[in-house]
Amino acid sequence: MLEVDKKNIPHGDSFGLNPDLVHFLCEAIDQKDITRIKDHVASMHSADLADFINQSSPEQREILLEVIRNHLDPAVLIDLEGEVKPEVMEQLGAKKSAEALAQLDPDDAVQVIEDLQKDDQQEILEAISDSNQRSELEQSLAYPEDSAGRLMEQNFVAIPGDWNVGQTIDFLRNEEHELPSDFYQIFVVDEHNRPTGAVLVSRVLRNKRDVEILDIMQEDLRLINVNTDQEEVAYMFRKYALASSPVVDDTGKMVGVISVDDIVDVMDEEAEEDILHLGGIMQSDLFSSFFKTTGKRFPWLFINLFTALAGATVISMFEATIEKLVALAVMMPIIASLAGNAGTQALTIAVRGLATKELTATNARRILLKEIFVGLSNGLLFATIVGTVSYLYYGNLNLSLVFASAVIGTLLVAGLAGTVIPLILSRMKIDPAIASGVFLTTMTDALAFFIFLGLATWWLIN
Repeated sequence: MLEVDKKNIPHGDSFGLNPDLVHFLCEAIDQKDITRIKDHVASMHSADLADFINQSSPEQREILLEVIRNHLDPAVLIDLEGEVKPEVMEQLGAKKSAEALAQLDPDDAVQVIEDLQKDDQQEILEAISDSNQRSELEQSLAYPEDSAGRLMEQNFVAIPGDWNVGQTIDFLRNEEHELPSDFYQIFVVDEHNRPTGAVLVSRVLRNKRDVEILDIMQEDLRLINVNTDQEEVAYMFRKYALASSPVVDDTGKMVGVISVDDIVDVMDEEAEEDILHLGGIMQSDLFSSFFKTTGKRFPWLFINLFTALAGATVISMFEATIEKLVALAVMMPIIASLAGNAGTQALTIAVRGLATKELTATNARRILLKEIFVGLSNGLLFATIVGTVSYLYYGNLNLSLVFASAVIGTLLVAGLAGTVIPLILSRMKIDPAIASGVFLTTMTDALAFFIFLGLATWWLIN
């Protein structure tokens, strides 16, 4: 470890990166002051250093890593962003990257290496000197991406059911056994290594040596299959307040364990993913290059271009109406804005409800009815507001009534569409977070314009 001279190193009271420390570190990097760089880095938590590396320019990153490569905390690699991580590990080289992975817990090591290209993965795996570590990583990587197999820790504590507390304590204290450094539960397995129960470490310590494990173990286990999606695993942990849970293969044999600290990362990842998908972005591109960011965003914008044509087509159908009453063109953006925002509100709630399994087939009808009444209520309120304002501005009662009626119909349809679209997509096995936004925009724009211009044509022109 680096010996730190903390003189003149700024420290803040708040969490996260200290702006002063970032300033001084950037200054040291620009000046290529090796001593100051080492001192500043040594005072930083690994998560904060990872944030700094993510935010720094490629030039700054290259200088920094060249200085600290022999003292880099392996934990830094865990918190690196997807686009930055391959660049950092390429600069470190396969040998140094392998040494860093060997110091991490296997599940964290998998999290680091799984984002790399297959060739890079293989090169680093071959550089790992410990054959057992290498085999464990290869086995984890063989499981499907975002599965429980990728997430689990293969090193766990399991004992037979016929042991007592004394035998269990002796087993835990035996240094010959390669046990994990930290664990919450001890799992009880049968002769086929199938989990039958679990006992908290605290219960083992608080009972006498002759007490049978079967008498103090918990039998109601939540078993997780290795192929289960990590989102389902996170839901199970949240719903049943689990600290850890055994992972089994298709034969029921226990092959690993997932702990709550692993699930926190999954929850954060899934929440971020849903937010990005609602914006038409597959993954975060904050630290991606100009070209990569452009390439990721273009396809969805291209799709939105064609969906926007639906709204334009509806407008073109009522060109004669708009020519006779120009005020309609002024009011159309208001209608579209209200429809879009109302639809997005309902959509966000519905997508989140589906993700958390709070919106199901059982209560879908009740939720739909609620959105209808919400849309109707908001429609009446905003109809009163916009109708009054338009009358004061234009002095045309009929125009104001058309505007108000269109607002009611639009908000009603928008709220309904925001709920129905995710439900339909979910039933079709399509991720509603990805596709809902496109369909919602098309429906709200097209229907809003059709309702407004249709009413205007029928009421004011004909």
